[in-house]
Amino acid sequence: MSGRNQGSSLLLLTLALGFALTLMPLPTVVEPARPYWVAMILVYWNLETGRLRFLGQAFVLGLLLDLMTGTLLGQHALGLVILVFLLERFRNRIRFFPPWQQAMAVFVLLLNERIIQLWVILLGGHGWPVWTWWLAPVIAMLLWPWLFLLIDALRRRQRLLRS
Repeated sequence: MSGRNQGSSLLLLTLALGFALTLMPLPTVVEPARPYWVAMILVYWNLETGRLRFLGQAFVLGLLLDLMTGTLLGQHALGLVILVFLLERFRNRIRFFPPWQQAMAVFVLLLNERIIQLWVILLGGHGWPVWTWWLAPVIAMLLWPWLFLLIDALRRRQRLLRS
């Protein structure tokens, strides 16, 4: 298997894991605070490898997420497209931050995404979300260094096995 295919298999594996963690049932109390796993994985691959950089890829992932979660079609797609646009705009700065500083950038990106989601929810006529809904970007920020280090270690291990 070529190096490109192995890298693609790891990318697909992490995305599948992100979708699985998104669909995994949680207790009702903590459900609104679920981190946005797919967005975090998309941020990782965009920053570290330059993959998943295109708005079309973000749109397709968002539509798939909309279909899998049963949300308004295009809700996650809009949020991910704007997230990737902002990430591309500041990619060259963010990618050289250490993981704990990247976590702050991830927090800001995901908070922006939450505001977009709120806008779509309110335009759809749904009520204001519970306060714990706003905890998701905070939890993602706390998890980011660990997620970054885990995927980075998997990529390093894969490169070592290849050589």
